Amino acid sequence: MLSASLFAAFAFMTALAVMAVLWPLSRQKVARASGEADLAVYRDQIAELSRDAAAGRLPPEQAAAARVEVARRMLAAEGAASDVSLGSGRRRRIAAAVALVFIPLLGAGLYLRLGSPALPDMPLASRLAAPPDGTDVAILVRRVEDHLAANPGDGRGYELLAPVYLKLGRTDDAVRAYGQVIALLGATAERQAALGEALVVRNEGVVGTDAARAFQSALDLDPTMAKARYFLGLAAEQDGRRQDAATLWGQMVKEAPPNAPWLPMVRAALARITPPGVSSPAPGPSAQDMADAAALTQQQRGAMIQGMVDRLQDRLNADPKDLDGWLRLARAWHVLGDDGKARAALQSARTTFAGDAEAAVRIDAAANEIGGR
Repeated sequence: MLSASLFAAFAFMTALAVMAVLWPLSRQKVARASGEADLAVYRDQIAELSRDAAAGRLPPEQAAAARVEVARRMLAAEGAASDVSLGSGRRRRIAAAVALVFIPLLGAGLYLRLGSPALPDMPLASRLAAPPDGTDVAILVRRVEDHLAANPGDGRGYELLAPVYLKLGRTDDAVRAYGQVIALLGATAERQAALGEALVVRNEGVVGTDAARAFQSALDLDPTMAKARYFLGLAAEQDGRRQDAATLWGQMVKEAPPNAPWLPMVRAALARITPPGVSSPAPGPSAQDMADAAALTQQQRGAMIQGMVDRLQDRLNADPKDLDGWLRLARAWHVLGDDGKARAALQSARTTFAGDAEAAVRIDAAANEIGGR
């Protein structure tokens, strides 16, 4: 049953609503009073015209015309006042009856049909204690948070909560949760890549140093981790190393299964950094390839990158306007131990880009790096 105080509150709100409807209707009295004042003014004007005509201050024909015009206005004002007098009282009574009867009845009917007067209060504490129905995400998150507050060493709880934080836009909480997962359960490629992605989202799409470090850790654990490779390519693009990004993404496209779900995204990224009319660069030895090759024997290094070097050489012979390609080729020959071919690659670059001061600076820097001047 509803309490008396609740009934009183409903009655007060209904009275306010009725008053809001009836108040404008009372303004018609003002309109009627305004009409009567106009009639009084017109009567004074006729009297004034009669005095002016009698005193000779106004010609008879002008006085007659003015009286006709004032009389016309008086008739119009009298008609309006009559309409207000005859109709306004009836309209007000009808409107008042509708407001006083129909509005409360309509409100009561809607409440009885749609409302739940017997429904008890549902404070947050009782909602948290009730069995979860799977629809209130905020309640589920709060329960996991309460559990973790009591059990801070539960890494599985943090692993469950971290992606939910990310979907809810709570990026700082997501980053902290992924950090706790790694600290409690250990690093895996998936966890490091997820941490890096959360850092990128928090940084509004920029792959910062912390994110790049997380992605590199993921690649150290799983060199085939597509997410880490993609974001490292994005980091290279954002740093201005477009050729490195193209090389990394080009390798991903070459190695990808035909039905890889991430393949369209990588192809779109590769097309974004490839100038119109220029085909995507063929994958050649990257800086990581060179570092890996340096740790091998001469024969192993040759077996590892000789094929890539040959493909890069063929492409540059066909399209020599690729300064990054020539510099990578020179470094590749240097790693293979053939400094003569490294110097020849740099010389080809100088010949191709003769007169380009910026290119000359980069070529000289590469020559100093590999000792090929």
